[in-house]
Amino acid sequence: MTRKELFNQIQSKKSYLCVGLDADINRIPKHLLDFEDPIFEFNKQIIDATKDLCVAYKPNLAFYESLGAKGWISLEKTKNYIPKEHFTIADAKRGDIGNTSRLYAKAFFETFDFDSVTVAPYMGIDSVQPFLEFEDKWVILLGLTSNKGSRDFQFAIQDNEMPLYERVLRKAQEWGSPENLMFVIGATHPEMFEKIREIAPDNFYLVPGIGAQGGDLQKVSQYGYNDNCGLLVNSSRGIIFSSDGEEFAEDARKSALKLQKEMEAFIATK
Repeated sequence: MTRKELFNQIQSKKSYLCVGLDADINRIPKHLLDFEDPIFEFNKQIIDATKDLCVAYKPNLAFYESLGAKGWISLEKTKNYIPKEHFTIADAKRGDIGNTSRLYAKAFFETFDFDSVTVAPYMGIDSVQPFLEFEDKWVILLGLTSNKGSRDFQFAIQDNEMPLYERVLRKAQEWGSPENLMFVIGATHPEMFEKIREIAPDNFYLVPGIGAQGGDLQKVSQYGYNDNCGLLVNSSRGIIFSSDGEEFAEDARKSALKLQKEMEAFIATK
């Protein structure tokens, strides 16, 4: 998917919502366990309930890999069920030496045909470049993450210069462009968005941490929005686990609708 196509979806739906498909087998409604593929059935009903409210879906691969071969089958079925107009994110956080990264890229961009994959930058350009070589595919590079441990390394300042996360954002823009490179910027750091938008003014940001992690959608939108929106705000648990009964999908829709309406109201001010 191109940047223009993604922005067109945002404008059409008045939404920059990404729904995280963190389909935890231990948390999905119990009645789904009677299905042949409970994970896929859960995802299918979530997608049916939210597809008009969001522009992207993001399966976190840990919830599929942990189930072995059948988890990979559930992932493939889920990916194939997502409507073609939606931006798809393989939340895999890969990154290895060049020949290994090349095969990771092939797996997610060719075998599964995701639009994007999350990538860790720690090993540098040769671990990231293979992902950037695919046309109309995206690298979503870890920039400033939403977890508590982000402060262990990402804020560390070396040689009285800049914090590590800023070095990553600046250096990575030499590798890719706003047409194929996004950054993960956690919603739990709303005070940082204004500065980060100065560092990377044109790139899209994938923003986790809204909902269960307590991120502030209004502040993220205020300081992170740019001329092309530039935001994909993700909510996973806050939407998909809104309830655990037979009406879980309807309740997930209500949670997604609440976020979409907030986004629509913000877009109207632009």
